[in-house]
Amino acid sequence: MTVLMGRRRIGKTELALNCGDTTVLYFFVGKKAEALLCRDFLLEIENKLGIPIIGQINAFADVFRFVLQLAKRRPFTLIIDEFQNFMKVNPTVFGDMQRDWDLFRHESHLNLIISGSVFTLMKRIFEDYEEPLFGRANARIMLQPFSTSVMKNILADYNSNYSQEDLLALFSITGGVPWYVSLLLDNGYIAKDQMLSALTLENSPFINEGRNILIEEFGTDYITYFSILTCIASGLKTRAEIEGELGIGNLGSYLAKLENYYNLINKSLPIFAKENSKKVRYQLNDCFLIFWFRFFYKHQALVENKALRSLAEIIERDYSTVSGWMMERYFIRKFEEEGRFIVGKWWDRKGENEIDLIVADPIKKEAWIYELKKRGERYNAKAFKEKVNKVVAQTPELAKMKIHVGSLSMEDM
Repeated sequence: MTVLMGRRRIGKTELALNCGDTTVLYFFVGKKAEALLCRDFLLEIENKLGIPIIGQINAFADVFRFVLQLAKRRPFTLIIDEFQNFMKVNPTVFGDMQRDWDLFRHESHLNLIISGSVFTLMKRIFEDYEEPLFGRANARIMLQPFSTSVMKNILADYNSNYSQEDLLALFSITGGVPWYVSLLLDNGYIAKDQMLSALTLENSPFINEGRNILIEEFGTDYITYFSILTCIASGLKTRAEIEGELGIGNLGSYLAKLENYYNLINKSLPIFAKENSKKVRYQLNDCFLIFWFRFFYKHQALVENKALRSLAEIIERDYSTVSGWMMERYFIRKFEEEGRFIVGKWWDRKGENEIDLIVADPIKKEAWIYELKKRGERYNAKAFKEKVNKVVAQTPELAKMKIHVGSLSMEDM
């Protein structure tokens, strides 16, 4: 049993279908009556395995037991997609599956892949020790977006003469989420200006995307959560700033859920800061959602009135600011992907002094401290070196390392 999780549009279904097996059953758990789902599943068994189904089965527990029995005689893969929907269809399914999995899995040659998009429910089903399927999965995969190197390769396939501005725009809008990358590049939007204009075309799938992928997660509390995420996407970093902007106090529980339950934000600290440090900042994890909340939700009045030309002008006006944040994310992700560095930023209590990027090698005791500028010629080496000296003096871990100081720009992407 493999549990495959990840945000919507990340490619879970595509990956599961390309598992390499010659025989793959695909069960999609739609939001409809259990008997209707079972009818679909039995038809899939009949078509893929060539086994005529006699009689009617109206309970998924019976279908699952039947599949386990079939797999005693021949090996195959079963994919159950949008598995969390059983919570609404029939929550007793999880207990029934646990019973039959425990009884038959050692005799059955079944490769079971369970996939789901609603992070909160999937996490609860498989990670809450009170749930029947807790501890049953042999492996769990949290599917991630394309790496920075893969994004560069993909863009080069579509546009061999791409500029760094084009690469930054692709990263800023999609964050490497395959469906968004495909929406842009497969439709010929291969340069920065084309990508930005594609966002606000009439009937653009990007316009309501954030709402579509999150409304089910948040339920009736979505307005408060959406408001908090809009603040963070607009550049507010601390709890005090967010509460002040919204005029709402005691948002700690909402922020904690967004971080620990929904996995949408993270609570960041300066590199090497202690866990109890008060220099906490919040940031959205997902590049596309930053874009969506920063532009589409924040200016929803324009969206609802179909004033998309005005929205396009706002995006064009503010893109430079947002892409500056995204360039920081790009370099942070690029160094994290190497898997051997401690990567982060640094700022003081007042937020007056800040370092864009610190990359530390704890084994070799070396650290690279960078200032990020879109254009490399704007880098002032002397002034930055003076700032670095102050930071190293306040950070004992860095004081013990060999320090390299420099700058990174779009040319280094």
